[in-house]
Amino acid sequence: MTVEEQLTEPEITRPTRSLTAVTARLLVSGGPFEMETAEIGGVATRVWKHAPAHMRAVVEASLEHGETAALVYGDERLTHAAFYRTTATLARRFVEDYGLAKGDRVAIAMRNYPEWVIAYFAATAVGAIAVPLNSWWSGPELEFGLTDSGAGVLVADAERIERLGDAPARLGVALIGVRTGSLPEGARTWEEALGEVAADARLPEAGLAPDEPCTLFYTSGTTGRPKGAVGSHRNLLTNIVSGSYSRFRSLMRLGLDMEEVQAYVDALGPAVVLCVLPLFHATGAQTVMLPTLFNGGTLVLMYKWDPEEALRLVDRERVTAITAVPAMISQMTSSPRLGEYDLSSLMLLASGGAPAAPALVSRTRSTMHDMLLGQGYGLTECSATATVNGGSDYLLRPDSAGVPVATVDVKIVDAAEQELPPGEVGEVWIKGPGVVHGYWRRPDATAATFTGGWLRTGDLGRLDEEGFLYIVDRATDMIIRGGENVYCAEVEAAVHEHPAVGEVAVLGVPDEVYGEEVGAVVRVLSGGELTEDALVEFLKPRVAPFKIPSRIRIVADELPRNAAGKLLKKQLKQEYGWSAEQG
Repeated sequence: MTVEEQLTEPEITRPTRSLTAVTARLLVSGGPFEMETAEIGGVATRVWKHAPAHMRAVVEASLEHGETAALVYGDERLTHAAFYRTTATLARRFVEDYGLAKGDRVAIAMRNYPEWVIAYFAATAVGAIAVPLNSWWSGPELEFGLTDSGAGVLVADAERIERLGDAPARLGVALIGVRTGSLPEGARTWEEALGEVAADARLPEAGLAPDEPCTLFYTSGTTGRPKGAVGSHRNLLTNIVSGSYSRFRSLMRLGLDMEEVQAYVDALGPAVVLCVLPLFHATGAQTVMLPTLFNGGTLVLMYKWDPEEALRLVDRERVTAITAVPAMISQMTSSPRLGEYDLSSLMLLASGGAPAAPALVSRTRSTMHDMLLGQGYGLTECSATATVNGGSDYLLRPDSAGVPVATVDVKIVDAAEQELPPGEVGEVWIKGPGVVHGYWRRPDATAATFTGGWLRTGDLGRLDEEGFLYIVDRATDMIIRGGENVYCAEVEAAVHEHPAVGEVAVLGVPDEVYGEEVGAVVRVLSGGELTEDALVEFLKPRVAPFKIPSRIRIVADELPRNAAGKLLKKQLKQEYGWSAEQG
């Protein structure tokens, strides 16, 4: 049976080849998925032998792809050749005009503009460290990112510049404004900073090694203070091979030979990928952007998420792949205009950033044409990808996060850090070349999270007999709202700043669109006055919009706690009808 016939098979059948057999065929010596052992931080680690060595290799690959489109934004199109020239020019300006050296930090704060991509690669290609800042952050949060990272240069758009006010000048950060009008004194526009892009522009020399740091992706902590995960070139570029490996594994599980899959992939040509996730997320930058550009594909960018605009772009650009959070997939498949667009080019629809409900899988299959479906599991701290579930495996186990890619080990441990057998629930630990080197200037947090090459995820899960991972709960007190991590302690701290608040419990509320919404139960101090609307207005300048509770209960009685003084959030969820069972 051909690949096309397998993809349109109406009945869900079990894979015809075992994982063991497929893995053995994929990992042959001399093949594209050959592995070797490298010592990373004193720990022997399996790595992809043929992964790119450093970030500048992604930029240099654009020279091979010439006049095919690399970036599309609205009516703007940038070829791979133009992407290379522009990135090389900015990289040279960073070195010659801004004095950037290896290890210096360049912060990026903007929407998913083409300039985001160019600034990211220009910085990392010369050995600097790119610091993507959450564009949803408030002014104080953005300022924290600049201060904590020690960034010397900030590339930002008009919205982020307005939020920051005089912070860049106060901090001595050189500002480059993207798609903006007037700028603070001393700042330069993108065009001024870039200057002339010569036809023969080339990247400046830079000696880079795979395990040198190149990114700081911020992830929130239970204390409410974001932590910068220090990612190396190897951490990020592992995703390029891991993504390809996972696709081959899914198709070969159907009984196809490696040569047949390769011929099918070659016939499809370079991917056209709609990037609906923010690039400041590990998933957007590392599993969507990097493989697309390195393999000569086209990255189609959106100003902001809109399900009908996404459908229109799939039709117009003949998009072949999308990776989105489940809420986005749900909005696309339930759009009343779904049938108005030609989506036949779409071959892969994957979910990431949050677990997808099994019902979403069946709904997608019933409302859209046959295609490869899948989802992955990972954290910023393991460079986004640890396990992947795709193809027939995903249809049979839609509630599973999948099996680890070949270079990754996953184990389940108990409270005593002893490995548990299949079926037992415990904390998920991950080891592999994607595990970052720790947290930026946070030795205590690093020691608490990373041990002997292993990442303690804080997630609770189990493995079945075949090695499929199931995430059953989060050990950390965290809400995932449409793929955005919201840590309760951070929001609680902001709520507590209101003078009328005595205590507060922030918790996740089930939501059909976002998976979870932010809820808060607030006890007002005796004699104090507070309304739901007033609390929302109070929080707007203090935290990002997606962190502001949309479900609020104002109470006078003390909140329930256990003997140790810990808030009984499960009891509160049941009391207010916010538990998953109550819906």
